[in-house]
Amino acid sequence: MEDSFTDEEKRGFYKAIYSRRDVRSHFISKPIEEKKLSKILHAAHHAPSVGFSQPWNFILIKDQETKKKIKESFDEEKKRSSQIVEEPKKSKYMSFKLEGILESPVNLCVTYDPTKFGPFVIGRSSIPEAGLYSVCCAIQNLWLSARTEGVGLGWVSILSNEVLKETLQLPEHVVPVAYLCLGYVNEFADKPDLETAKWLPRLDLKDVVYYEKWEDKENLDWKEIQDLIQTDLD
Repeated sequence: MEDSFTDEEKRGFYKAIYSRRDVRSHFISKPIEEKKLSKILHAAHHAPSVGFSQPWNFILIKDQETKKKIKESFDEEKKRSSQIVEEPKKSKYMSFKLEGILESPVNLCVTYDPTKFGPFVIGRSSIPEAGLYSVCCAIQNLWLSARTEGVGLGWVSILSNEVLKETLQLPEHVVPVAYLCLGYVNEFADKPDLETAKWLPRLDLKDVVYYEKWEDKENLDWKEIQDLIQTDLD
């Protein structure tokens, strides 16, 4: 395998990152080719993991009855969560389309199994959450691979994990981490939906990078990168 990337390959990589979207409302009925879905899953499975534990599993779902049960959980959880939001944001929140469970041809639940390879995993004894973080790395790989293949993906996080565990018959020790909707879309939006709706602003990079210590935003040892970060590199 060639170690370096060509300029064209680099541009493609960054294009996938910057054009990745959380898709909710743009799915079309065209099925995902099995070969393409396999490529996306392979990319997810090649994510980094603590102690090479590969603690993920991927549950593929297309049964409409299963999807309906998950959609019911979404509706209940969205209504419940709206109770902690005050007007006028509450009405705005309830108006958002935040899932594509029934519209997307493939649903996918990504799970975390802390028992893989036994109780001792290198790197997890000090930070037990590193196993969950590893699963998130797999999800990011999956998301970027899907975008590269022209497949939209939406992460549905307004769900009851208990409903997921019961519906998908997960063992007690297995944790559902992400419920994803995959499918072709009629467009990838220029900006994330919630940014377009002005729900929250995109933070500037300069406001989230510190130097050496928490909230230290100026440090002469990092002067060049500070100046670069002040510039819009997007």
